[in-house]
Amino acid sequence: MNILMLSSTFPYPPSRGGTEIRTFNLLKYLHQRHNITLVTQRHGGVTEAEVEELRQWVSNLVIFPLPPEPKQGGIEGLVGKVARFSESVIKATPPNVLYRYSPEIKSWVDEFVQSGKCDVITCEHSVNEIYIRPKFRNSVKTVVDIHSSIYGWIRDHLEMGASPNALRDRLYLHLILERYEKRYSSKFSSLVVTTEDDKKQFLKFVPQADIPVIPNGVDLEIFPYRTSDCGGRKLIFVGAMDASHNIDAARFFAIEVLPELQKNYPDATFSIVGARPTPEVLALGERTGVIVTGKVCSMAEYLHASTVCVVPLRAGYGIKNKTLEGMAAGVPIVASDRGLEGLAVDTPDVPLRALRANQVQEYVNAISRLFEDAQLREELSRNGRSLVETEYTWERAGQLYEQVLLQ
Repeated sequence: MNILMLSSTFPYPPSRGGTEIRTFNLLKYLHQRHNITLVTQRHGGVTEAEVEELRQWVSNLVIFPLPPEPKQGGIEGLVGKVARFSESVIKATPPNVLYRYSPEIKSWVDEFVQSGKCDVITCEHSVNEIYIRPKFRNSVKTVVDIHSSIYGWIRDHLEMGASPNALRDRLYLHLILERYEKRYSSKFSSLVVTTEDDKKQFLKFVPQADIPVIPNGVDLEIFPYRTSDCGGRKLIFVGAMDASHNIDAARFFAIEVLPELQKNYPDATFSIVGARPTPEVLALGERTGVIVTGKVCSMAEYLHASTVCVVPLRAGYGIKNKTLEGMAAGVPIVASDRGLEGLAVDTPDVPLRALRANQVQEYVNAISRLFEDAQLREELSRNGRSLVETEYTWERAGQLYEQVLLQ
């Protein structure tokens, strides 16, 4: 099968963020059996070595540049913002989709499809839908791997008070995002989502659609199971530390939860581990017991050295790689509803795989239980790893994705 895969995000290395991780691991699996032409955009941080490494995983790599960043500040910047917002409303398309849009990619895709060079087109993340014409589905199968509902994501941020710009996001929600997802979801042969929540969201837009749920996975070689329980009072939170939902989670835990926990456990520490920490995240490092590492060579090593992995997300749609990776590494998890989205961890019909907490005292109680009970830590460690091994590997996700493409 000849697959044309579109990813405006350069999907290598598979460690920069959730979009890169999912896109790379799906193409890695499909490349074993099919010819993949990957069309992507290169940003300034991508090295020549990374380009060459990515070539090994595709049959044909086609790279276009990202457009220049919009001007910020001053009268010109303000006029530009107003113009971009107006265009977004008129076209019912988010500004980030319009910013990344490349007429050259559009022309290239049109010619490629017209030449009959592909059997299937996949859009890895909804931002790539802009290159798909509704008529394409008459000659090839078109699939959008949505990753996460943007409408649901923004709505959730607003409901939790975690939006960095609530006024802007309220305007975007109904003027742009709801119309956008309704529009693009109707032009594809198939939609793929990562959680049941996203499936419910898109069934409101396309009620008759068959929408398979294909969750994320974990590379078990990169996240091996721990060799021992390190004990102690070491807490860890991982992720890209320039993402708004991670910033909110880190601040919530460091400022509201950790001081309460330290009343009983003064030696408790909280490590915030991940690339690109913003100034407000770096400032948390001045608080007692808080450690901000920035980018690290091996996330698994930091997880293995931790007593408990916390996922205190209060916003954000979709299944969380950070939760799955913590489970794969064998670290007991304490997470919010959002951190555990899409995962069966604490219902009566499954083994206990994580502890759930949403309020400050719930976090304190759950973490205290794990600090005091080595047997409970071991139970969550084994059960979490078992869940990932059986249901959340990239091989399994790749198999399910392949089935959608072959239908």
